Amino acid sequence: MTIFDKFKLDNQVAIVTGGATGLGKAMAEGLAQAGTNLVIADINLDTAQSTAQYFTETTQNEAIACQVDVTSASDVAKMIDVVMEKFGRIDILFNNAGINEHVKFEDMPYERWLKNMDVNINSMVLVSQAVGKIMIEQQKGSIINTSSMSGLIVNTPQPQAAYNTSKGAVIMFTKSLANEWAKHGIRVNTIAPGYMKTELTKDYFAQGGEMIDTWMKFTPLGRPGTPDELQGPALFLASDASSFVTGSVLTIDGGYTVYKFCDSRDCDEILMITIAFSLAL
Repeated sequence: MTIFDKFKLDNQVAIVTGGATGLGKAMAEGLAQAGTNLVIADINLDTAQSTAQYFTETTQNEAIACQVDVTSASDVAKMIDVVMEKFGRIDILFNNAGINEHVKFEDMPYERWLKNMDVNINSMVLVSQAVGKIMIEQQKGSIINTSSMSGLIVNTPQPQAAYNTSKGAVIMFTKSLANEWAKHGIRVNTIAPGYMKTELTKDYFAQGGEMIDTWMKFTPLGRPGTPDELQGPALFLASDASSFVTGSVLTIDGGYTVYKFCDSRDCDEILMITIAFSLAL
């Protein structure tokens, strides 16, 4: 087997939640091009059907749409029944559904906080548990969770405590499942994207402004990512090319998280405090 063979996913079956548009659609396309049969799971059935039809027409694989509210246990159970009746197995799960709101914490209604937690982390609990039972029987599988660099650092200048908290939880959830399910041949990893230019955000980036300028200032590559730049990492984690990779956070952020967020004066003060503390020991 060559290294290129390890990236092939011929006849495997992948569920991609939130896969009808944006980053989910882009990563699903990468899996489809590698040979995967797809289940596009999305709350918007019309868009999911259109996306599934596109993949069916442009690849040699099957793609079906499944309308599902990933925060509903009954919806998730119905989805599993549909997938197993159609394909008889689940090899890859891509937990991608998510939301974000820029709201000051003191102004965020508690029900909105709960909504962020439900969509961004609790949905992964429901779907992973349901799919995991199938993968445990198979003694093989790859689960990939979309977290964010926001689970590793606090973004600036936008207020998004709920989003950051939920994405931090995704990372720990990933590591915990990787530990528990390794004995079943199930690998669990997470992709942590940085700022990405999608169909929904491209106009936002084009308009620019102080917030965009700040984001790009702290991104060494000086630009947002594009959805297709997540396809390679997604394929790597889904395939046997990453057979010894589990519990990992693959950060794809143009270098954003290499910085400590402080101006030169703050950094000098931190350095002096560190030196003073070291000398006192």
